[in-house]
Amino acid sequence: MSEAATIARAEALMAQGATAQALALTEDLVAAPAPSHLALAVHAGALKLVGRREEALVFDLQAIDRFAESPIAWHNYAATLDDLGRAAEAVKACEQAFTRGMDAPQTFAVYARALRATGNHERAEYAYKQSLLRAPAVTEVAAEYANYVWMLRGDVAAADAVLDTAFHAGAPPTPLLMAKSTLYDAAGEVERAAGLLEAASRKMPGDLFILLSATEFALRLERLDEAERYVRLAEAEDGASRSVTQYSAIVDLARNRPGEALAKLRGALATFPDDQSLWGWAATAARASGDPLYGELCDYDSVVGAYDLATPDGWPSLDAFLSDLSKALKDVHSYQQHPTNQSLRHGSQSMHLLTGSNAPAVQAFFQAIDAPIRTHMAKLGQGADPLRRRNTFDYRIQGAWSVRLRPNGFHRDHFHPEGWLSSAFYVETPDAALDSAERQGWIRFGQPPFITDPPLPPAHFVRPKPGRLVLFPSYMWHGTVPFTTDETRLTVAFDAVPK
Repeated sequence: MSEAATIARAEALMAQGATAQALALTEDLVAAPAPSHLALAVHAGALKLVGRREEALVFDLQAIDRFAESPIAWHNYAATLDDLGRAAEAVKACEQAFTRGMDAPQTFAVYARALRATGNHERAEYAYKQSLLRAPAVTEVAAEYANYVWMLRGDVAAADAVLDTAFHAGAPPTPLLMAKSTLYDAAGEVERAAGLLEAASRKMPGDLFILLSATEFALRLERLDEAERYVRLAEAEDGASRSVTQYSAIVDLARNRPGEALAKLRGALATFPDDQSLWGWAATAARASGDPLYGELCDYDSVVGAYDLATPDGWPSLDAFLSDLSKALKDVHSYQQHPTNQSLRHGSQSMHLLTGSNAPAVQAFFQAIDAPIRTHMAKLGQGADPLRRRNTFDYRIQGAWSVRLRPNGFHRDHFHPEGWLSSAFYVETPDAALDSAERQGWIRFGQPPFITDPPLPPAHFVRPKPGRLVLFPSYMWHGTVPFTTDETRLTVAFDAVPK
């Protein structure tokens, strides 16, 4: 097979989700003495799809070395640096691409994200506008920019206008409507979000994304007849859909049909055995129906661990380290509002992968958590359940971010569908709140985010304290008890996946 045919086949496999096969095809191409520019790019792209970004960067660097005047090579390098959270380097790589004639909207989008992460907000807004000027109907960039405008200024109308502009430029309506609904929800306008989706469901009958989003908002507002109507319409469109099955089960849980919910979720898990969302809801259905699966999935004493961090090398005490870590993290909390598409409310979240930070305290943090993660994996051991059967006793960090909650701040109950082990590390805690009878500021486990019948309150709590790392399965519901004291809560969170 010629190189062109091999690359075409690899790209087709990646489009189908068969990334491992694509990697196998391109490995021989990049092992040649002088691999082509395209071979290096496709292989790096396949590596990024499976989360092996550091390895992808090696091949992007080869392309830079061999094709130094190629603006595409510099763009690819910048994009991987941005994926790795190495924002300052990504900014410079984008600028190298621009000096070589690059004028693509994709490069301006990477430039915007990297500038945003470095705190250069004026320049980041310019870059977002340049990207959308060149490709005004790209919904992903429009939604990202709208979210950014909301976080920076808390201006719903300005963020909404970004989405409207994309629509009038020809962007498909569904993702824009979903972005609008999350924007309104983030601003506390839940009724407005639900009304938007209700109108969209009438004008766009059969659109699964709209129907499922409308189901979610109806559940949040405890309008169960509406939720059931939406999910039945979705089932009529595609009853075999994994997402439709999940939402149908959630409605069953609200309607006191936990056995039916569990049967549906077990059926979906037969096809998607590592799906963390399905396992999270299966645990909920098992708890509601008294099925022993709940005990297997949510034996909190066995699968939730709290570890107090040892003082990293180079610091005289844990307090001194936490003080430096706090300063480094606060540098990235430059937003007025929470993101539209995350669980926190009344606070801010970092928007770049923290493992790419060059701050010494942040780098030391990721070195220091290695020991407790490995201790926890050893404690879990291996077994047949969905957590332990994936335990290889090794891991890689897949996502890492920081959250700063203000007074009245909290996390909605949620799980992490892309993880295996998830976490909360406490840098600063609202100490007066923690001693309240309501356990304000504590992390809680087991309470789903929607109404259930029977009700399912939190089943487990862990008290935060500075320097404490809490590890738990990614499928497990967790949230924060809101705190009302005049304090803040600063955390780092990450997901780990088997390596």
